Amino acid sequence: MRLVLLSGVSGSGKSVALKALEDAGFFCIDNLPASMIHDLVASRTEPKVAISADARSPETLSQLPEIVARERERGNEVDVIFLDATDESLVRRFSETRRPHPLAREGRTIHEAISQERKLLESVAEIGQRIDTSALTPSQLRGWDGVRALVSRARLSLAFTSFGFKGGVPLDADFVFDVRFLPNPHYDPKLRPLTGADPEVIAYLERETEAGVVVEDIQRFLQRWLPKYVLDQRASLTVAIGCTGGRHRSVYVASQLAERFGADYDVILRHRDVWKI
Repeated sequence: MRLVLLSGVSGSGKSVALKALEDAGFFCIDNLPASMIHDLVASRTEPKVAISADARSPETLSQLPEIVARERERGNEVDVIFLDATDESLVRRFSETRRPHPLAREGRTIHEAISQERKLLESVAEIGQRIDTSALTPSQLRGWDGVRALVSRARLSLAFTSFGFKGGVPLDADFVFDVRFLPNPHYDPKLRPLTGADPEVIAYLERETEAGVVVEDIQRFLQRWLPKYVLDQRASLTVAIGCTGGRHRSVYVASQLAERFGADYDVILRHRDVWKI
């Protein structure tokens, strides 16, 4: 059996992800107490099952790591996916959708509820493949199929994410490379409104900086160590490339790397902060 255990903080997109898994042919159950997972798996004949387990059933969450190990010993293929987002984006989503946080009771503020939920989910977050949905708006979440794409891939999914350190490091980053030491096109008035995907910025970085050398060095590092993750049966890895604002240098480096690894891996290219000013 292919078993996907889906968890994450409230507001991170779990219901959207579960619907995407259902569309991909999974038999899906929402908010199943962890203590019931073994009996459910034993009773099902479907080849693909997805179960959402989160802070709505807090009393059994600590059992999940043991359950995952036990199901793998029985020969089931188990993926644990943990959806996460920054506190700021979670607060914004609850405000925009006007939904209450499930733990926002007994006088708790929304920030206190988020903090309490993170403590309850610590053991699950540690064993899961973390996916950061912070950059998605509620409407974008509804059209998002990131989890379905992840679990349907036969090869390692390799995501290259450009970002600006001003907005923090992406929560799902497995590798983080800092390229702020490269000269910044932001200080050229002609290049400032452009991004690292525009020909003028690409020409500047390749002519005036050592950005090409940086790309080659990161490429060599990843080519040496990515096969180890494949052997470890990792479903995906996120390589985050950061500069100050996330518009020029990081976009160029991430794009170059995505192009170079596209033939050998299922590559996803994301530019988190290009739209920000």
